[in-house]
Amino acid sequence: MTTSSALSVAETIAIRPGDPLVGTVRVDGSKNAALPLIAASAALGRLVHLGNMPQCQDVRTMLSLLQECGYSVTRAVTNPEEVVIRPVSAAGRPPELPDAARIRASYYLVPALLASHGQARLPWPGGCSVGERGMDLHFRVYEAFGDQVHLDGAGYQVYRAMIRPRSVEIELPFRSRGATLAAMLRAVIDRCPLTLFQPNLSPEVTEIMALLRAAGWGACADEDALDLAPPYGSGSGSLAWEVPGDKVEAVTLACAVAVTRGCAVIKGVRAADVLSAMEALTWLGIPVQAGADTVTVQAIDTQLTGQPLRAIASLAPNGLDADFEPSLMVLALGTPGVHLFADAINPGRHGNLLPQLARLGAVIEPLSATYCRFSGPQRLVGAEVTANDIRTGSTLIIAGLVAEGFTVVKGMAQLRRGHAELPIKLRQLGADITEAAV
Repeated sequence: MTTSSALSVAETIAIRPGDPLVGTVRVDGSKNAALPLIAASAALGRLVHLGNMPQCQDVRTMLSLLQECGYSVTRAVTNPEEVVIRPVSAAGRPPELPDAARIRASYYLVPALLASHGQARLPWPGGCSVGERGMDLHFRVYEAFGDQVHLDGAGYQVYRAMIRPRSVEIELPFRSRGATLAAMLRAVIDRCPLTLFQPNLSPEVTEIMALLRAAGWGACADEDALDLAPPYGSGSGSLAWEVPGDKVEAVTLACAVAVTRGCAVIKGVRAADVLSAMEALTWLGIPVQAGADTVTVQAIDTQLTGQPLRAIASLAPNGLDADFEPSLMVLALGTPGVHLFADAINPGRHGNLLPQLARLGAVIEPLSATYCRFSGPQRLVGAEVTANDIRTGSTLIIAGLVAEGFTVVKGMAQLRRGHAELPIKLRQLGADITEAAV
């Protein structure tokens, strides 16, 4: 066995099935919520205290990039989960940011750079290789504000409009979370009223709306439109905000408990943020109870329903979050029925995940690049597999908890981009996970 600190930086881990997972565990702050919250804090142009900041690599990269943009970013000495972001006065050409190519969320920095430098120069974003996720809608957003956009092979440049619009209306062709957040943050730096039709209303978006309301903005939304109205006055006071608990980590842990037929209390996550995944577990016959910030999974001695699961990722309000789909896939592999899974939001994700599950013995029929079906229950056998992206990594760990023999998962640096200590949390629940020789 290795120590927790050693395990958290291991590039390869070995997993062996054992007893059902039992206990209590708390999730970290959400990476997917923290990244836009960091960018929104900079765009507001006032001092913001952000608590419950996750320690995963993508968040560390984002904070470092914000510092390179000239913003003041400090961590509390006694609590590294508390970050203070201070406004800056800058001018001239924006900095070169080669590390922005390491994460997808670097595009959230455009409004902050427009506010501080009048222009943004960024490389094309990176992150998980899960298919084409273009930025055309982002550029359409900036052009709606009068900004100029220039593209080249290395990246893109956005130049802030000389004349600020009195108000902006934008209709999105689909519910893009990235474009919705880009429009909101762009409106913030101009203090411009915004109406956005067909917005994305994911928890990450509604979290930014709540932050803006705390800063004095009018912010409301329904399925048809999102409306922002700037505050009266300068709004120069400081703000304090907590990053919400990681809904993806919570669902990953819930599926790990369920697949081992265990019982655990998962703390620190809002039940509303994981409702679609909890409904899927209940459909399969896994009892789940949700409190204000707690989810309890009671899978010991459960009678599975045998009902086939349709897990179709969706951008619609209350739809299944695409990041929940991979963990639910492993759970469904062990339950009766002919199950249908799909993720057209990340069209390359199945291409990463399905071949790795096949190495563990899973028989999954691809119906297209984004749809697949399979029959359960299936028997998995340990093998060497590779985490090609964050969700593939967490999903393979869940599979390793029930695969016969040893499962060795390589590429754990991908997992740490989104989850700093997921293997450690699973060990706290009794999982047999150790560092393995590369």
